[in-house]
Amino acid sequence: MIPNQPLPIIVHFTKKDGTISIPVQGLNKFPLTSVKLIKSDLFFDMKIQNQQITFDGKVDQEKISGTFVQQGQEFPFELLKKSDEKVEEKRSGEVVKADLEKGTMYGLLETPKDEGPFPVMIIIAGSGPTDKDGNSIALPGKNNSLKFLAESLAEKGIASIRYDKRGIGENMKLAGKEEDLRFEQYIDDAAAWVQFAKKDSRFSKVGIIGHSEGSLIGMAAAKKTETDTFISLAGAGEPVDQVLLKQLEEQLTPKLLTESKDILTKLKQGKQVETVSADLQSIFRPSVQPYMISWIQYNPRELVKDLTIPVLIVNGNRDIQVASTNAEALHKAKGDSELLILEKMNHVLKEAPVDRERNLATYTNPELPLSSGLVDGIIEFLNEYDISSN
Repeated sequence: MIPNQPLPIIVHFTKKDGTISIPVQGLNKFPLTSVKLIKSDLFFDMKIQNQQITFDGKVDQEKISGTFVQQGQEFPFELLKKSDEKVEEKRSGEVVKADLEKGTMYGLLETPKDEGPFPVMIIIAGSGPTDKDGNSIALPGKNNSLKFLAESLAEKGIASIRYDKRGIGENMKLAGKEEDLRFEQYIDDAAAWVQFAKKDSRFSKVGIIGHSEGSLIGMAAAKKTETDTFISLAGAGEPVDQVLLKQLEEQLTPKLLTESKDILTKLKQGKQVETVSADLQSIFRPSVQPYMISWIQYNPRELVKDLTIPVLIVNGNRDIQVASTNAEALHKAKGDSELLILEKMNHVLKEAPVDRERNLATYTNPELPLSSGLVDGIIEFLNEYDISSN
């Protein structure tokens, strides 16, 4: 639990040693320096980039909790044991592969039961360690929002392809080093799925649905490919530096907020910042700055305005991460777009109460269905522009 946000980690222990993975930082199965277990006391550490990071905790049945120390800063950590047996959720889809410039990306194709060809939507997940189903390993449970969306579209005659982003889940091997990641790679990945679908005779037309950060990725991918339509779900209406500042204003002290503004100004200018306060390392660590520099350059209002295809912009009034004013800003930028605001929908596409704590509880509740009106609104839009016809 580092400041401002939880940092998901995965630790594999053997009898002698172990490895640690930090997906959001592109670290995959990095070897631990030492592992010591004495009764219920567990100590393990790692050395990376001339830093020693230590974990000192206690084992309590299937939970390990304690303190980790990095650069003199202490933070609490908690590990929950995963079962050795993988319990896979029932999947009706077909595993598909897209060829990238360097490597292969895996996705899941969901198709209607009727005979095709079908229109197909490429579904792009949001920021951070969010997988193809809309779930984040930073949270203890699942919401399955994108899984439900894909299945609901299939019931309405629309195929879809959803995929784990590079560095996540089935595409973990594509992570590479964090300092080498650029926003353009996410755009190219989405474009590769569009090209894959275009070559497949099972599909009549190809569209993109982007959720949260996936909305920005989808806009850019739609612009560089022959996509037939674009749908934004809870997408930001301003560049990420402005989005981030609004979030930080609610969390940081005046001193740290001033430092954050200075860092964002330099990143916007394409300049990296060498010295970052310990409390801001989780957001502005040097290794993530090249990615942020590439990300900040994209203005969603400019991108959506340039699209010459049918566009639907969707948001919910109960979204506590991306307010519905963002959808209105995107709609204003592209006057001929369709706008759908759902009164009770939140950021994970579920109906949620106004209360923040109860709203957040829906993020980890897979029993809740998608918000009423979401799928019908998408189908109505696709029908209006003949995207859903064979």
